[in-house]
Amino acid sequence: MELQKFYYDNKVVKNFIYATIIWGIVGMSIGLLLAFMFIFPNVTDGISWLSFGRLRPLHTNAVIFAFVGNAIFAGVYYSTQRLLKARMFSDLLSKINFWGWQVIIVGAAISLPLGYTTSKEYAELEWPFDIAIAIIWVAFGINLIGTILKRRQRHMYVAIWFYLATFVTVAVLHIFNSLALPVSGLKSYSVYAGVQDALVQWWYGHNAVAFFLTTPFLGLMYYFVPKAANRPVYSYRLSIVHFWSLIFIYIWAGPHHLLYTALPEWAQNLGVAFSIMLLMPSWGGMINGLLTLRGAWDKVRTDPVLKFMVVAITGYGMATFEGPMLSLKNVNAIAHFTDWIIAHVHVGALAWNGFFAFGMIYWLVPRLFKTKLYSIKLANLHFWIGTLGIILYALPMYVAGFVQASMWKQFNPDGTLTYGNFLETVSEIVPMYWMRAIGGSMFIIGMFILAYNIVLTIRKGNTVEDELAEAAALQKVSKRRVKGEGWHAWLERKPIRLTIYATIAILIGGIVQIVPTILVKSNIPTISSVKPYTPLELEGRDLYIREGCVGCHSQMIRPFRSEVERYGEYSKAGEFVYDHPFLWGSKRTGPDLHRIGGKYSDNWHLNHMYDPQSTSSGSIMPAYQWIIRDKLDKTQTEAKMKVMVSLGVPYTEEEIANAQQSMTEQGIQIEKNLYADPDFASSYESDKLAGGDDFIEMRDREIVALIAYLQRLGTDIKVKETVKK
Repeated sequence: MELQKFYYDNKVVKNFIYATIIWGIVGMSIGLLLAFMFIFPNVTDGISWLSFGRLRPLHTNAVIFAFVGNAIFAGVYYSTQRLLKARMFSDLLSKINFWGWQVIIVGAAISLPLGYTTSKEYAELEWPFDIAIAIIWVAFGINLIGTILKRRQRHMYVAIWFYLATFVTVAVLHIFNSLALPVSGLKSYSVYAGVQDALVQWWYGHNAVAFFLTTPFLGLMYYFVPKAANRPVYSYRLSIVHFWSLIFIYIWAGPHHLLYTALPEWAQNLGVAFSIMLLMPSWGGMINGLLTLRGAWDKVRTDPVLKFMVVAITGYGMATFEGPMLSLKNVNAIAHFTDWIIAHVHVGALAWNGFFAFGMIYWLVPRLFKTKLYSIKLANLHFWIGTLGIILYALPMYVAGFVQASMWKQFNPDGTLTYGNFLETVSEIVPMYWMRAIGGSMFIIGMFILAYNIVLTIRKGNTVEDELAEAAALQKVSKRRVKGEGWHAWLERKPIRLTIYATIAILIGGIVQIVPTILVKSNIPTISSVKPYTPLELEGRDLYIREGCVGCHSQMIRPFRSEVERYGEYSKAGEFVYDHPFLWGSKRTGPDLHRIGGKYSDNWHLNHMYDPQSTSSGSIMPAYQWIIRDKLDKTQTEAKMKVMVSLGVPYTEEEIANAQQSMTEQGIQIEKNLYADPDFASSYESDKLAGGDDFIEMRDREIVALIAYLQRLGTDIKVKETVKK
């Protein structure tokens, strides 16, 4: 049989590896800065684009889509060519994939610190970036599928199945979660509202973890672990069960992020049931990965690549055991909104994704540059310092989570909250934040060790952009199953059919959960007293979104005695029908704000934003002084209201036409409230609030709009009177 000569494209793999290392350092450095902000909240005092609320989404996007994303592309482009015995379908699409992805990352690095955000977890980028992501992702998919179609290897190995499922599912998730109506070039509103938006967001959010941080890495595991260990994968049959059960079950699990919320009970229970079932395929994959190393444990002790991969797969197993456990309602009632979730997320991110990416890089670079790794000792040092860093990061956060949950729920014999002041629970866990910062510092030191080791490896190697390979051309065979051929073996040589079946598997769960919630009105009971936000409140809500307040404060009071006593009446689904997007939050670094309206004076809110420690001793909230100095931009208010009308919010034409007058009148009333307060008159009639040389009246400042929004929260329905906390 005649062999065909061709060349693997190594250049695109190298480019993605360089980007992985660079963005890894950037994303982790921002994360470390955020960790220290919990200890020194005003370390970036007065710099709006370096505030915690704006940097947090930059950190998560940089780590997930820049660091992990580039690592995925590097591994997929390398392994796909070798598994299919073919160069990538199009060099042009490979370049578009690489450079387009980097441009999007740079755009995120600029826009998020400037406050352009949708506030939706892992999907904060505004609509132009969403469109760009979809285009680049489709380019990647065309390149992948085109390569499959021109392959010289008949049967597609398990890694390719996972790559195909990743492409299809991420495309579906991204497009449906990102549906929004633009107001301007960098402002839009989600087409979904309240409960519906929450369900779609966590259908996306959970499965962004599943199909961006998990399935592609499982594909990489099935390729790189056998290669690094020089052993065949443990079980072909287990890989089949692992793949199909995982992609079918995973897509149902999103609602477990919304237990005890205003989400319909049936949707919550469905999420719980499938989350528990998810343990079996997840651990099946972990077992398949670890048992591939049977007979190679002597090599594991000496090879840093395998050390990283073993800890990575173990981290995957730990995270995928913990996920189903956290979906149990009694456990979720303890863990949700606490730092336990931060520990859980980072075990997956630092160990599973981070360590596997490190092991893959250490394995790939010497082969791409035809040399040996510069220093095995440095790689081992990186492994141990990184492992210790993960432990010092995660364990204190687990402790912090239990401490928070315990203190939030304790009552005195007389029925009052033992820790009525929320800040008491914050002060108690500050030592754990110190330990997290130390652990994070160690992890990023390891990242710098890797960068140094890789640079020196590259310097002593040879650049081979196009690697010569040869393989026999693919011979035609019957389209039907041949004698003795298993069903799945037949499917493995039918890439289009396999992709269609995988698409059907992932669509079923989304359709069953989301369609009834959106179309069946009875799932979201209406409340007649709930009205749309006034124009000024709408602007204030957008400021709340811009500053990332949702990253530290929830707006969802669960029906627990402790929460109702602390915050007020539990949240109802009908209260959020005009919230585009929803702002329920996922972490309580500060207290819940859903019933904050009317609890404090306007002046208290102003002081709290200007100097949080002046109103809340011991607070770790940073100051947001620019909100008090800066003039509110009212030029887009009418356009925002018109978009809201298109989304079903019942603003009248008269209300839109009188928006400016309405904002002025409500602003004047808040201004009067401020000046009527003796503390305000004595403290703030000074140049520090004058906005420089051009004096801005209080009624026209951003703080007034934010106060209007905060004072509105939770006031549409009659609630039980609560003591100020």
